[in-house]
Parts: sequence; structure tokens; C-alpha cells
Amino acid sequence: MAEPILMPKLGFDMAEGTLITWTVAVGDTISKGDVIAEIETDKATIEIETTVGGTVLQLLAEAGDIVAVGSPIGYVGAAGEVPPGDGAAPAAATASAGPESVDKPKPPAPVPAPTTLTPPPAASGAPVPGGIKASPVARRIADERGIDLRRVAGSGPGGRIVKKDVEDFPVEEAPAAPLTASAAPAAPVTPGKAPAPVRFDTPTWGTFPAGPDVEAVELSRMRIRIGDRLVQSKQYVPHFYVTTEIDMGAALDLRQQLNTSIDDPASKISVNDLIVKAAAITLRRFPNLNSHFYGDKLARYSRINIGIAVALPQGGLVNVTAYDADTTALGAMAANNRDMIQRARDGKVKPHEIEGATFSVSNLGPYDVDHFMAIINPPEAGILAVGSARKVPVVLEDDTLGVGMRMKATISVDHRVSDGAEAAGYMKFLKDLLENPMRLLI
Repeated sequence: MAEPILMPKLGFDMAEGTLITWTVAVGDTISKGDVIAEIETDKATIEIETTVGGTVLQLLAEAGDIVAVGSPIGYVGAAGEVPPGDGAAPAAATASAGPESVDKPKPPAPVPAPTTLTPPPAASGAPVPGGIKASPVARRIADERGIDLRRVAGSGPGGRIVKKDVEDFPVEEAPAAPLTASAAPAAPVTPGKAPAPVRFDTPTWGTFPAGPDVEAVELSRMRIRIGDRLVQSKQYVPHFYVTTEIDMGAALDLRQQLNTSIDDPASKISVNDLIVKAAAITLRRFPNLNSHFYGDKLARYSRINIGIAVALPQGGLVNVTAYDADTTALGAMAANNRDMIQRARDGKVKPHEIEGATFSVSNLGPYDVDHFMAIINPPEAGILAVGSARKVPVVLEDDTLGVGMRMKATISVDHRVSDGAEAAGYMKFLKDLLENPMRLLI
């Protein structure tokens, strides 16, 4: 039986994704886990792995198509099998978002053939756009140019109209035929056309300035999404902050000793790995902070999955997830973290690597930052912000002056979930762990 390839849901607020490219073609034989496509979300460019094996029977979406989460973008089955449905394009981005899971994503269940968003055929049986196979991009271009798709010959699979067919069609010979009253939609929808990003309570700062010394820079979808989510977080999440200073001398010495015995450069342990491990172990003592806030109840998780903020070369950031960071061996976690972070920067991150975090860590230490406070990533209850470990003058135990390695760390906490005493207790235990780092290896 043919199985659909679905546009995956990557994060509780994701409603649609853009297909960047297919890495397979119709007729190819694929196995479970093979990378079959790259998609772009508001978060990152992601490689999509197939959850089923077989022969690629049909590819419904084209490069550039914007598809709603959960809509089929292709079908896989036995060689020669006929895929279900009529080959219509996947639905445009209209799906609503729900809460994300903290477990690695499970294979999607089959769904019915996609429902077209164009008007249904008239009762008289006259041909109307609802009966036409066309890609979302082709429909958008046709809508913009006033082209009647009923007059366009499709060159795609099964006679499907693709982008090139519409671009090559002479506009002057294609006046749009009016729809009958019975066929006209109450609210026209253009499948595949990217909806304007919803701006959250964006104030008006006046008229956009003009002049030779002003450059108008369009914000990327990622930057807009980051801005909107953080405005929501700061406006609706009552943040409070607790800062402590940590003696990192012993932790840095342990890291050096461990890395001396590790031959593989990809497996060497970073300062951030030590921090992530300590943050995760501390959450065992303070499980209330390892939760998500959902209005009248908390989702408190038994697994501790730490989201690690990664700055992207093209701008923006994405969180990759260190699953079970409290129980995974430090060396194994370090190797996996390094691999995820590099692929995130290369635009090759996998879907499960950017979802499922129960708590986050943001480390600006490599940028010579003394101290900062991070904004919580809802629905998480907290985030740990870490500055640089640096040499500073300190008062030693014998009351003399000396030089020590100190690092400031600040936890941001949702006051609806926790209070100052609990956050202070978290930071005290974290400080003790990092100042006695052998406990990170147990």
C-alpha cells in the first residue's frame, strides 16, 4: 500500500514549510532513514528522512512550493503501484499548530488524499480550476498574471501544470474566464502562496526613512519569526533572573585532562558540553524547572533534553537538542553536540534535532561576553545564559589577593512556574557541580 511523504511538523508553532529540493526522483528505490528532500522552515533548512522504504511513486511538490504541515508531498510504495488521489498539489499553509513533543518524532500516520483549496466543479459539470492539476507555484503565478489554468497544457506527471508551463504561456491570449455564481468561492485562496508573516503587536515608529544613506533590508522569515516569538515571550511570560559567579578553574583543568586522552578531534569536550551536562544534572534536583507551561497546568517531563542555542552564519539562530543530557556519557554527548551544531550551521540539521527541548542553554562565552540575560523560549519554564570564563582578581581563602577563572551565569525563569528561592537553589547546585566537576563523570 502506498504511503504518503508528509510535510513534517518541526516545533509547536510551525504551520508550513518550503520545499527546497528533492534528493530523489520518481522510480528511485529508497530505504527507511534515507534523506529524500530539504525543506526550509522559519527555524532552519532541514534534511527530511523517509520513514518508509520502497519505490518513489509520485512527487507532489516542486522546489519553491510552500506546503502546510501534515500535507502529502509525495508517495512511496511498491514498484508499479498507483498512488492514491488524483495527484493534486498539497494543501497551502493553513494548518494550525499544536504543542510539540519532547520525544523524537514518530513516523507519521497515513492521511487521506489532500483536499484542493480551489473552487469545486460547477453543478453543470463545466470545467473549473478545482478540477485542474497544478503545482502551488504554478497557481500563484497564474493568479498574479491573470492566466486561466483551464487554457494551459501541463507538462508535469499526469498532465500536471508546473511553473514553466505558466511562465511560457502567452498572457495576452489568456483572458481569465469568469466563474459562474455557483462556482465562485466566498473567500478566494491561492494555494502555495506564502502568507505574510503575522507580526505580533508591532508598533508603528513612523514613516520609513528615505534617502541615499538609507538601505531598506527585508527581514528573513526566520528573523521575523524570532522577533515575533520573543515579543510574545517578553510580553506574556513574567521573567525573573538569578545570577551567580562560578569558579571554573577545576572544570577547565578537567576538560584539559580529558581532551589530552581523546585522539579524535570531533570527540573533544568543550566548555559548553560541561555546562550543558551540569545544567541537565541540576534539573534532576529541580524537576519543576524541567517543564512547559500550558495556562492552567504544567507538562513536567521525566526526560531532560537541553536545547543548545546555535548562531547561524547567515543570521538568526536555532536550538539543537541534546536528548537525555543528564544520563548520556559526557564524551558521547560532546561528539553528538559538535555534529549537530556543525550541521545546523551548514543547513543540514535533522528534524528531531531541533525539537523536543525541555530547558535551554545559551552560551555567549566564545564572544568574550561578561554577562547577559536570555529570553525564555516558550513554553519552556527557563533558560540558562552563560558568559565567558575569564581571569579576574579574587580574594583567596587566606584573605590574600590572587587570580582566578570566573564565569557568570544567569537563569531566566517563568514566574508563573517557579519562584526566586527555587531558582537560587538551582544556581547554587549548578555552581557546586561545576566547581567540583568530577561529579559530571559519574
